Parts: sequence; C-alpha cells; structure tokens
Amino acid sequence: MSEQYFTNQPQSKSNPKTWNYDLRGHSFQFTSDIGVFSKNEVDFGSKTLIDTFEAPEIAGAIVDLGCGYGPIGLSIAKSFPNRHIIMSDVNERAIGLARENAKHNRIENVAFYLSDRFEQIPNQPCAAVLTNPPIRAGKKTVHQIFEDSYEFLEPEGELWVVIQKKQGAPSALKKIEALFSTVKIAKKQKGYEIIRATK
Repeated sequence: MSEQYFTNQPQSKSNPKTWNYDLRGHSFQFTSDIGVFSKNEVDFGSKTLIDTFEAPEIAGAIVDLGCGYGPIGLSIAKSFPNRHIIMSDVNERAIGLARENAKHNRIENVAFYLSDRFEQIPNQPCAAVLTNPPIRAGKKTVHQIFEDSYEFLEPEGELWVVIQKKQGAPSALKKIEALFSTVKIAKKQKGYEIIRATK
C-alpha cells in the first residue's frame, strides 16, 4: 500500500516540484513533494475554499488545519496581513515545505505546528478554522476534526470545510449541523461543497 499524505514521517524518497500559482489576486511560488497532499498543483478543492473564504468579523487567529505545503494558510495570510495565521499538519515533510514556502513568498504573519489536529497548538482566541480534511483517514478522524474545531473556536467563530459530495459531504454536513448553531453551504462547484459553520 502506498504511503498516505497524513503519515507523520514520510519515508518516500523526496522529489520536490516547484510551480507558480495565483490565488486571491496574489502570485505565489510553491514547492511540494512526494508524501504530501497534492504534489503537482494547488488542488481544486483547496482553491475553491481559498476563493470562497471570508474573514469572520470577530478578532482572533485563523487556523489552517492540515495545511500540507501551505496554499490555504499562506494565501489567507497574504490576503489578511493583520491576522495571525496558524498552520498545522501531522506530516513533518509538509510542515517543512509550508515553512519554506512562507519564507520564499515573504509571508511573516504565520506560525507552524507539527500537530495531530490541535494537540500541539497553544490555546488562544481563534476566529476561524479552515480545513480540506483527510478523507482517506476515515470518517471517525474527519468528524473528530469537526468536534475539535468547535472546541477551539471562540463564540461566533467559523469553521470552513471543503469536501467532495461523493466523498462524504452529506454525512460531514450532518455532523457539523449537530455541533454548530448556523451552517450554510457557501459554494457548490464541480462536485465540491464549501461548508461555512458558525459557533
């Protein structure tokens, strides 16, 4: 069985790839690698989440949970330079790439944590959590991410999730609706749904 991108310490041989990409009106250069989610390009789901996201009205940090090599968190950090962006992933290689991509794109309002969900992230006021959840890790893990996000968010904080309809969007929506007071589908595009939930 091939190695999954949510592996803590990828053993696959490194073979990085770098490309340029525009997000939210800014030009980025990203490097990704084998053993990390979406090695060759910014995946469609992440791009849709990035394009759809609106910063919440309340103050507080924004968390990119399962940040991979960093396209979501870094593009949000560039768009909202006065916000503190927390980028977290369980994958050591992914966090290393995200850190390098932040340096290369001169983005400084970010902090990086090697963490399984929120375990290693310091508790602090949190206004939003964005996630393209690891569907292949299983429904139990994905639903735990939703539960943990609810606990980490401030009142009126928001959870933003991208998920494919065919990969469990209906059950994800049902779980989120059981946790959050207000839940909306912010966008539907090419089989992907962006869920916006307010605590």
